[in-house]
Amino acid sequence: MVKPRPVRKAIIWGCITTFSLAIMIAIGSRDLAHFDAALVAYTFATLFATFGITYRYTMWLQRPPTAMYWKRGWQMFFKPQRLLTNTRNLFTRTTSDFAANRFIWKRGKLRWLAHWFIMWGCIIAIAITFPLVFGWLHFESVPGSLESYRAYIFGFALFDFPVHSMFAFLMFHGLVWSSFAVIFGVMLAMWRRMRDHGAASVQQFVEDILPLILLFAISVTGVMLTASYTWMRGYAFDFIAILHAITVIFTLLYMPFGKFFHIFQRPAQLGATFYKDAGAVSEQAHCRRCGEAYSSRMHIEDLITVQKQLGFRYEVEGEIEHYQWICPPCRRAMLVLAQTKQWQGNFGDQMFSSIGEQPVAPRFGNAVVSEGPLGHEDQANLHF
Repeated sequence: MVKPRPVRKAIIWGCITTFSLAIMIAIGSRDLAHFDAALVAYTFATLFATFGITYRYTMWLQRPPTAMYWKRGWQMFFKPQRLLTNTRNLFTRTTSDFAANRFIWKRGKLRWLAHWFIMWGCIIAIAITFPLVFGWLHFESVPGSLESYRAYIFGFALFDFPVHSMFAFLMFHGLVWSSFAVIFGVMLAMWRRMRDHGAASVQQFVEDILPLILLFAISVTGVMLTASYTWMRGYAFDFIAILHAITVIFTLLYMPFGKFFHIFQRPAQLGATFYKDAGAVSEQAHCRRCGEAYSSRMHIEDLITVQKQLGFRYEVEGEIEHYQWICPPCRRAMLVLAQTKQWQGNFGDQMFSSIGEQPVAPRFGNAVVSEGPLGHEDQANLHF
């Protein structure tokens, strides 16, 4: 049986990225000279996760709506007349929206605090763990000086530092600090989900609770390892190490299929912001019913193209040509008018008969900016 083209493409890209990572592990560890064989299970789980994430990401990018945003996002970013502005906006949005999680701050302070601690705890842990597991980063005693360590990156000596310095203390316990951050963030998230009835009513175990349990288990068992060899003379170290490995490996295997996949999807949203920026200063689409500008012409034309690719047909006979050329407030107003005509026995009138009359655009029935993530964009769809 011949696999569909999107599936074949996703498999090929998955194999390419997985094989590339394997080659980088071999090269970065100097032909596995600095690779710890005890960590081989972590490595194979990471390779599996790499294939799964790449496969799913490639399939996601081939969906017509995603493909359109992806294509237009890059086109808008590298547009010569906007490249300087886009570069500045990229830095601003990367620092504010991603590093500071400003987009979550708008949804709730407690939600933001929980997400911020979890995110940065995971980032620090990943930045430390994966280079160590792959053999890209290792430490050796400085020849002739037992009180100093030398850091090696990809087999190249980077710098020396005293064993008992504050820098060494912070670096060697980096995973502990990241674990504390994740544990604190997870506890805040669980506390919010137990007290916020709105969140509890829509949450699902696999999508909302299981990821928090996995992060908590990884962090707690990691801290237990440090406690075992630091204060308990290695008591139960082997059991804790196995338990920690199970939680980490399960999380890596789960990553391509669960909520953690949004970690890799979220950065692509930047392309949508550049698309919106370009649309705001480009030619606008005017409603064929009321004449008001309601979106960029580029966006409406792309939307029509994507709907055709998905098999949706909203073509309309007459001057309108397509239902997307009607602004959202007018669509809702027309629905109300059509229902009213039916109740009054006048449904035989054409739904779009008011085109030539240029009716007044429906006005907002609620002037308050929505509390949702889109804010003013949500408000624009409110009307009488």
